Amino acid sequence: MITSDIHPVATVSVLPPFVSLSDLIRDHAQLTPQAPALNDGTRAINYAELNLLMDRVAASLQRDGLQMGSVIALCAAASVRYAVVFLGALRAGVVVAPLAPSSTAASLRSMLRDAQAKHLFLDADVAQLLDANVNDNERHGNRIALDDGAHGKHFDHWLAGEGATPLPVVVPPLHPFNIIYSSGTTGTPKGIVQSHAMRWAHIQRATTYAYAADSVTLLATPLYSNTTLVSFLPTLGWGGSVHLMAKFDALGYLKIAQRIRATHTMLVPVQYQRIMALPSFNDFDLSAFQAKFSTSAPFRAELKADVLARWPGGLIEFYGMTEGGGSCILEAHLYPHKLHTVGKPSVGSDIRLIDEEGHELPVGSIGELVGCSPSMMTGYHNQEAKTREVEWFDGNGTRFIRTGDVGRFDEDGFVTLLDRRKDMIISGGYNIYPSDLEAELRMHPEVADVAVVGVPSEQWGETPIAFVVSQPAATASAAELVGWYNARASKTQRLSNLFFIAELPRSAIGKVLKRELRDGHLASAG
Repeated sequence: MITSDIHPVATVSVLPPFVSLSDLIRDHAQLTPQAPALNDGTRAINYAELNLLMDRVAASLQRDGLQMGSVIALCAAASVRYAVVFLGALRAGVVVAPLAPSSTAASLRSMLRDAQAKHLFLDADVAQLLDANVNDNERHGNRIALDDGAHGKHFDHWLAGEGATPLPVVVPPLHPFNIIYSSGTTGTPKGIVQSHAMRWAHIQRATTYAYAADSVTLLATPLYSNTTLVSFLPTLGWGGSVHLMAKFDALGYLKIAQRIRATHTMLVPVQYQRIMALPSFNDFDLSAFQAKFSTSAPFRAELKADVLARWPGGLIEFYGMTEGGGSCILEAHLYPHKLHTVGKPSVGSDIRLIDEEGHELPVGSIGELVGCSPSMMTGYHNQEAKTREVEWFDGNGTRFIRTGDVGRFDEDGFVTLLDRRKDMIISGGYNIYPSDLEAELRMHPEVADVAVVGVPSEQWGETPIAFVVSQPAATASAAELVGWYNARASKTQRLSNLFFIAELPRSAIGKVLKRELRDGHLASAG
């Protein structure tokens, strides 16, 4: 088994209380101007170039009337230009709302309205999605085309001229950094507001995992995802370089990793699964890796063991929520006998268990995990009631975030997840809420009742399937219903199968027994 000792490049105690990421990048540009910063395979820039471009973006936003607290939206594939706009907005104190291009047009328009985004930076694919079957009045007026297409202002024409500098802005720690939206097929997804202080906490934590000026981080997950940002931002905070893949493929990933001598990466479990399954995996030189990370979905113990055995460098699994609160960390290379767990609470995290009534449970109990840490969202954007729903306060009035996950602590303080209190499905690293899919399916006139559950998938980790009770005299086939629904759903929320059922199993109080549906399906599938 290959293991690796990860030695901190610094200790959190020597770092200042707070430094903005924008100021850190400016410092790197002064100290190591020629050091590589960003590369997307078609364009590469160093820290001096990044700093100047951030100034120009910030100056452009101020010229357009955006102020501290104004919001911009980004919706496009990952690229150097995408990253420059994101970081430049931060320099102006502007809040970034990175949106998923895989969302439905209705969800994108809903998120843009909720965020009150002043500008939308997009590419041709997103423009085509947004413009299909809508009136001109519904189109976002201030569009900038990141790919220089005709669907918005040409980026170079919008960008302030060379040498432009913004008015100085002092960003306080609790100022909003970004708004990350939860997934949703219908209704308004929740906007999770995260502060600069939260992102600074992630940069501080990175000292434990050998992030440094010579780090080379390879990222194959999108920049709108918090999964990506928890590795992307610390790399730049410590002056390392980031290589972005606009679209993941396992073989291409390995070729790039070998060529650039990648030292760090963040991948979701399904990506590890596809990489490790390649017959040619052992042919690649991955010896430069120091730390590999994973989060966002259940990571099977046997897959972790395979990564440890054949892929050099440490393996670290993060468990937590985009909303923040407490997190757990499993340093799998140090605790190979704990691969069935998600690790121990991270430094600064207070993880506790509560029952259904919100009462704190003693050690050894099974209950819902709640957490408190410096990495906590401010709240859901414009949704105070939803924010209150996920908050829990202890006897001293300390604020915790409810995870919705059920688990327990073992005798060594490691957390084992037992079930999800909410029947969320995690497919390919994306959160899917069955209630969203069920609401859309119920729009079909021949659907009387429906339940959606997640089942194991070799390709995606989990995949959603539906159980439908038909209306009398219904004629639609399962394939027709799947086709009807998938045409309305976002790519990440499409059904893989649908089954007709005479009646949904329910408890005495009327709750659908989804575990029975799931277990029955798996048993029949053999």
